[in-house]
Amino acid sequence: MPSIDDIARTFESATRTLSLAGRTVLPLDTNPVSSEWNHITKIDPEEEKKLPLLFPLYLQHTGALEVGGSRDVTGENTEQTLELVAGRPRPAIQEPSGVRQVTERTREQADYFAVPQVLNGDTEAIVGTLGSGIEYLREELGPEYLSDKLPIPLGNGLERRVVSLFSAWTLQEAVFEAYIIMNVDSAAAREAAVTEDDLLSPRVAKQRAMVAETVFESEIVYLEYSGTFGGEEAVDILDEISDALSWSRLWYGGGLDSRENVEAVLEAGADAVVVGNVFHEIAEEEADLCADAVEALPVDATRGDVEDWLSDACDVGETSAAEYLSTIPSLSNPTARAREYLVATIEAALALEGLASDLDGEVTNEAALAAALDRREELPGGVELETVLDGDEQSFPRELVTGLLAERLDLDAETLPIEHISVA
Repeated sequence: MPSIDDIARTFESATRTLSLAGRTVLPLDTNPVSSEWNHITKIDPEEEKKLPLLFPLYLQHTGALEVGGSRDVTGENTEQTLELVAGRPRPAIQEPSGVRQVTERTREQADYFAVPQVLNGDTEAIVGTLGSGIEYLREELGPEYLSDKLPIPLGNGLERRVVSLFSAWTLQEAVFEAYIIMNVDSAAAREAAVTEDDLLSPRVAKQRAMVAETVFESEIVYLEYSGTFGGEEAVDILDEISDALSWSRLWYGGGLDSRENVEAVLEAGADAVVVGNVFHEIAEEEADLCADAVEALPVDATRGDVEDWLSDACDVGETSAAEYLSTIPSLSNPTARAREYLVATIEAALALEGLASDLDGEVTNEAALAAALDRREELPGGVELETVLDGDEQSFPRELVTGLLAERLDLDAETLPIEHISVA
């Protein structure tokens, strides 16, 4: 009669065989990263990287939101950013660059947990970072999680085994992003110690990608140029890698701010493009535009007045809003859509200014603010936001306005982390 150990080994072997068949032989797509995502928006939790006031308007056109960065990212600001964007209106992926950016709260907020692996950095970029991450899961996050969830202690022996299961399950549920970093001047390159000697030819990049898919079982192979467009070099690498992959998704990121660049990398074989910097630049530009509009226009300006003012204030086709929207392949007229969203943002900023002036001196606490908002038939930005958010998120416009007004009126209130919003 086979022992329990023999049965367990047989079961594990059969499971492994089915998994391999699903990835290679069977006509099934078992990769948990959606093949329908051809556009990903990278959102940096760093405090200086703000979000547009009506950010869900822009994010309705992307496939998923990847939250993470290489500088000044903490568990706290990651939690804050995920609190704002997760599910509004797209699924969120947490991609930590350090183990302490992963908290019990971020694991609950994010739909996916992505573990970065750098294929052309030093050994520390793969083995060391992953090792410190597993140590953190086993020795800190896991025990804290169990202590919070279980009513009574389990005892040292059983607790260690349960924590090991928690750590293994967390990594099993994670998606792995195998990076090839090709911009040595980027923060990502500095973090992974990628130098000129580590830059890869198309053929070597293909070989590393094959290792990532076959040995590391990485769900994503990510060609990263970090803020600069890779041009013909990137196209050659993508063309080489795409022919070699059968299961892993191939993503490209770096310097994408035009339809032409996006089309070039997608035609070369990328499954998705990742756009980050230009999204945050929308927030920088709109903060200045809204400040100027508040100075120039009455708070009850008509939409026609706002449209005329915007036409005089800037060339919409040259704004970051238009650049970001131009990177979305399915959007036919990005400039017209940028104009629509900028007008809506300026209208919301004017309405917020008027509302703050009306309530100044009248409202002295959170309850009074809530009562004042209850009396309003329409809140700044509410109509536009509710059209892109599902039923579970319909309270978001109210929460956003409450937070912005509470800050403006200097009220002590529990609100969304509005410090990450550009217009305050």
